Amino acid sequence: MRSLRIAPIVLLLLFVAEGAVAQRGATLTLTGSVSDAESGDQIPGAHVFIATSMIGTITNDVGEYTLENVPTGALRLYVSVLGYEPAFKDILLRSDTPREIDFALTPSVIELESVTVEGERDRKWQRRYERFVSEFIGETPNALESEIANPYVLEFSESRGVFKAAAGEPLEIVNRALGYRVQYFLREFESDRSRVKYDGEPLFEELEPESEEQAALWEERRRKAFVGSFRHFLLALIGEQVKEQRFVTFGRSVSDGPMSPLGASSTQFGSRFPVDPYTIIKPGEDADQHILDFDGAIEIIFQGELEDPTYREWRMAPGRSRDRFQTSWIRLEKGPTIVDYKGDVLDPYGVTFFGYLAFERIADIVPREYRPG
Repeated sequence: MRSLRIAPIVLLLLFVAEGAVAQRGATLTLTGSVSDAESGDQIPGAHVFIATSMIGTITNDVGEYTLENVPTGALRLYVSVLGYEPAFKDILLRSDTPREIDFALTPSVIELESVTVEGERDRKWQRRYERFVSEFIGETPNALESEIANPYVLEFSESRGVFKAAAGEPLEIVNRALGYRVQYFLREFESDRSRVKYDGEPLFEELEPESEEQAALWEERRRKAFVGSFRHFLLALIGEQVKEQRFVTFGRSVSDGPMSPLGASSTQFGSRFPVDPYTIIKPGEDADQHILDFDGAIEIIFQGELEDPTYREWRMAPGRSRDRFQTSWIRLEKGPTIVDYKGDVLDPYGVTFFGYLAFERIADIVPREYRPG
């Protein structure tokens, strides 16, 4: 299988350009407390972290937390602890001035399930677990080297064709393909025959490589996971290097009917027309902020890598033999959305992915701190 790679020197130029903006930013310290919204009591042992990052901590005995070296820009501050509804705040940090952010959590109501014969539960649970893994972790090569270390925290239900999953504790995902241990705080998972929707936040920790060879392999795979990703595309837009980063864009009209990200193809969209990529991103309130804004859908072709063969199987098109560049489509579900200078979207749920970007799931993401070497 022929594989194309983006030239390292081009990618370096992109991050040099980004760094020039980042120098105007900095890091800061976030502090605060986590309490019970009803009693006012402080809550020790609560997870507090920056979503999709390696920055996290646990509240101390009096419910206080400190997060150091938090980069400026758009981020989601997330809090979770057993017995309470999780909470988050989307914030945009514009300076290195320390911030204090408190949370008051609402106690959760625990619903007891009906008793099920253990043997029947095990068989049914295992089938549903396998489905969950394929739809959540993914079916990419990286997914084959990833596993959930605590699957017993998962419960499943299915009604009228809608499959749901819930986790009583954070999922512990060991990604041996990229070298990360991920705590995933699952808020919602739901799928049907045409769509998968999940809501939650990951906290990353790097695994310790067993050798220099393994460390080099992880770095190569992380780089491959990053290039062609949505964050890579946004950085190319911000740095005005879309062509240099091997992206091509088109506009697509969209019908009013239902659309499926699963197995999406150009047949779901209307006519294709040329679009200048720099018209879909506009200046924000300051130099560190941008607004992603367009009508219909945008088709994104990444000419730096071909589709993985497993994508054709996922698309249920194994007979298509022609190699093709990674092709995706995006829509804005909530109108214009804010992007910071690091390529992070303030509202990560405002964009719907179709095609290759929908194929890549939890096993293919890297933390927001990641920079190609």
